[in-house]
This record gives sequence, C-alpha cells and structure tokens, in this order.
Amino acid sequence: MSYRLFVRPVPPFADLDQNPESQLFSWLLQDASGDTQASGAADTRDAIEQTLGQNALEKVLLIGLIPGDEALFCLADIPAKQSRFVHQALPYAVEEQIAQDIESVHLALGRHTSDGYHVAAIDQSQMGQWLELFTGWEHVRLDAIYPDASLLPTTDNGWTACLDGEWAMLVSHRGEWLRLQTANLGMLGVTLAAPATEEVVPEIPVTVYGTEPELELWQAALLELSGADGRVHLAQKPLEFTALELLAWSHHHHMCHPVNLCQGAFSVKTSGSSPLKPWKPLIAVASVWFVIQLGLEIGMGVYHNQEAEELQSQAMAIYRDAFPADRRTHAGNVRRVIEGQLRVAGAGREEVDFITLMKYTGDQYSRVANAQAVTFNSINYSRNRGELVVDVRADSYERMSNLRNGLANQGLRAQIGSVVNESSGSRGRLTVSGG
Repeated sequence: MSYRLFVRPVPPFADLDQNPESQLFSWLLQDASGDTQASGAADTRDAIEQTLGQNALEKVLLIGLIPGDEALFCLADIPAKQSRFVHQALPYAVEEQIAQDIESVHLALGRHTSDGYHVAAIDQSQMGQWLELFTGWEHVRLDAIYPDASLLPTTDNGWTACLDGEWAMLVSHRGEWLRLQTANLGMLGVTLAAPATEEVVPEIPVTVYGTEPELELWQAALLELSGADGRVHLAQKPLEFTALELLAWSHHHHMCHPVNLCQGAFSVKTSGSSPLKPWKPLIAVASVWFVIQLGLEIGMGVYHNQEAEELQSQAMAIYRDAFPADRRTHAGNVRRVIEGQLRVAGAGREEVDFITLMKYTGDQYSRVANAQAVTFNSINYSRNRGELVVDVRADSYERMSNLRNGLANQGLRAQIGSVVNESSGSRGRLTVSGG
C-alpha cells in the first residue's frame, strides 16, 4: 500500500545550521485511499520517524509544505511547446513579475492553461534551505515540496480561503495562491470589489474554511471581506479537522493544481538516476545466473573435449594393435578406413576381383584433383595374387600418392613402386589388392 506523509514546519522556524533538530512539524500520514492513519501537531523529526518505524513503513512519499508567501505565483506566456524551449524562455517571460535579480531565483514550471504557464518563483538560497529540511529522513523518500496554500481546493470563478490561526491561506480559481494575516482579509475584499473600468461586475464567490472557533473569532475580518456592495458572495464552511488535513484531502482528490518546487537543480532525483534503477536487483540476479551458466557451459565443453580426446586415443591404440604397419591412418580418418575395410571384407572374396578393384580405382581416380594430369598407361590383373597393377603417369608424385591414399582409406591395400621422376612429371606402378 502506498503512503504519503504530509509535513509542514511549525513557526518559529529553527536555524538549520545551528539547531535543526529543534524544528517542530505538523504532519499527517495518509494511506492510498486518502484516509488519515496518523497525525501530529507539533512533533520533532525524530518523533515522526519513530512513528513510521514502529509501524514498519518504508519508502513513504514525503510531501513538504512551506508557507505560501515563500514562493511567488507567476504566469508565463510562452508560445513554444517543447520543454527545452519553454525552460529557455521562462526567465525572460517572468522577469518583470519578480522584484529581484532573476539569476538568484529558482523557477518551477507548472501546468499550461489558456492564461499561460503556471510558475512558482522562490529565492534559490531559501529553496536550498527548505530542500535540506526535508531531505535525509528515514523511512521516506522526498516526492515534492509545495507552497501550502496551493493545495487548497479551488472555487469555480472565485477564491478559496482557509483560516490557519493568525494567518490565512488563499487560492484563486486560476491557481494563484496567497498567504496573508487573517486580520488583513478585508484588504482582499476591497481588491475584489474594485473591477476594471467598464467591466460588468459579476458576483465573486469566496469559500472560507476554518474551525468553528476560528470562524467565530475572525467574524469581523470576514464581514469586511464580504464588503457592503454585495459583489463578494461569502460561504463559510466549518472544518471538523485541521487545515493540514484539508490540504491533504484536496491533494488526494486532485482538487488543486500545485507547482512542485523540486525541479531543475533542486530535483529530488539524483544526477545518476536511471529508469532501470528499480530493476537493478533483478538485473544483478540475472547477471550472476548468466556468469554461472556460462562457466558451467565452458566447464562442460572442456570436460567433453577431454573425453573425446581420450576416446580417440583409445581407438587409435586398438587400431595400432590390429594394424601395426599402417602409419597413414590417424584419428581423423580411422572411422572411414575401418568402414572401407569392413565393406571390402564383408563383400566376400569373389567380389574382390578385377571389376571390383577397377571400380574402386576408377572412383578414386575421379576424386583426384585435376584428374586429367593422371594417366593410366597400362592395366594388368593377376587372378592368382588378386592384384591390379596399373602403370601410372602423373604431373607430380603427390597426385599419385593421393590416389594411393584414397584407395587405402577404402580398406584396400595400395602401394606405389618403381617410381621414376622425370622432367614432365612422375611415373610408377600402382598395385592394388583386397588387403
């Protein structure tokens, strides 16, 4: 289940450099359905972390809320739509709305409306302090920092106000947020009641939230807000819970459009973050499995190779015992030689005659490379000895040797004798028998 922790510092604000642990917070823990599971009004960071730890909660999304007057609401009219161009033009689009050097201001981009882009502007050094305040908490991950007033539920074509002790948070239907002292609410009423020249004056609805004691305490300021001309229509809604619960409830039901200040240089994502980061444990397991499997395959390959070499050695040892005079046969052709010998032996004696020997000799002759360079001058056959004697002439002795080796590989006995090397080649006598 996904949890959100809304944290709002309680004034007076502590010095983060000297005594950060003295800062108190109002906080609220909200579950995935929007229900409040725990809350506090003035607790230290350690107390909040202890509560999360006792409930075995990890990776809770932390939403930090800062006073609404810390960040200024601006509108940026930028015709570009690509994010890169919008961010490049943003400082120039809001520069006239900010009363300090634009280089020292952090700008956060919000949603795009018909009026332009919503922008939150805050001093860079101040933003750094707020980010430090909400960073490094145990059991949580910082998700966003918002001006508190920007989380109020909006009122159609009007304003929403929430009484929060001596301060009041306000937001307009356009998303513009304010924070001012409750006693000065009448000033807002005067502003709303002063339309531009020749403007048709409509009724402006203003919804005010607050506990019953707060609404009763500030009735004079609320009456001043409503004004005497009736242009401001005031609707008071008593709260049965705290202002922080109202903000969390509005955020959960998407009744507001706040601007997250954690952007750019103050982004909560680390510089080396990757979309594959959640998959890193699985990737690590798969990598280990791949290395083990690769090592196993290599090991099995080496083992089978050694077994094959050993079997080849055993086979050649047996063959050498049976045919000690044969030095041409090796592990690569021993199978073919034995098959030829078995084929010849199984064919019976009567088939090892002139025709049979000529068949094998002619077959091997056709297999010799460049057979035209080999010539049979005469052929003699001795029935008594079972030998075929061929007077062979070739352009090289190697070609005659290949013919002899081919016959020997077929299981026949083949020998070359009376070899004479001449300038035009070699000639000799090839004797073939059944072995």
